[in-house]
Amino acid sequence: MIKVSNLTKKFGSHTSLNNVSIEFDKNDYVALMGPNGAGKTTLIRSIMGYYHPNAGEVTIKGLNPIKNRTKVLDAISFVPQLPPPIKLNLDELIQYIQTSSNVERDLIMHYANEMKLDIKNNLYKSFFKLSGGMKQKMLIAISLAKNSEIIIYDEPTANLDPKARDDFYRLLKENEKEKISLFVTHRLDEVKDIVNRQVYMDLGEIVSDDRVQN
Repeated sequence: MIKVSNLTKKFGSHTSLNNVSIEFDKNDYVALMGPNGAGKTTLIRSIMGYYHPNAGEVTIKGLNPIKNRTKVLDAISFVPQLPPPIKLNLDELIQYIQTSSNVERDLIMHYANEMKLDIKNNLYKSFFKLSGGMKQKMLIAISLAKNSEIIIYDEPTANLDPKARDDFYRLLKENEKEKISLFVTHRLDEVKDIVNRQVYMDLGEIVSDDRVQN
């Protein structure tokens, strides 16, 4: 479903991705690892059509993610490491997601409750003013409710306490059907029971790509 072919991305004189080729298919649950500056985030953002490559190409289900941005993003749920500065309150955010991505409100509420987010008492609070952990729980709830074919998590548990991490991984295990899940992570111990593939990057290149039993 995701095909990256000879992808090179430069920022000025710095090469962030150097001729990277990799494919991800249904039922791939991938830990994407490597030191800071390895190119992990650039690869993810290229998959989502945020960056124009200097060379090579990316296709998602055969579609170019820049030319077919809306269709491609419809198939992807993304939870960033740093929550975006959304000014909407939670009720408005849910309404926006409901309308723009055709996601059921009740399903968002369900996953928010599963993540132990006290959504009813915070429904009219600005997302921007919530704690880091509450923001992350809300974004995770939306990503699960969207039920996308491709889920991308960039250090998703960075702001979560241990109990919330357990809830997150429990929900992932319950929902791992016929999809691609990419975890950009420094915590292999957390995802080792979920992933069946470990990809390691360094200096803009794929250093290793190993299938593992979980």
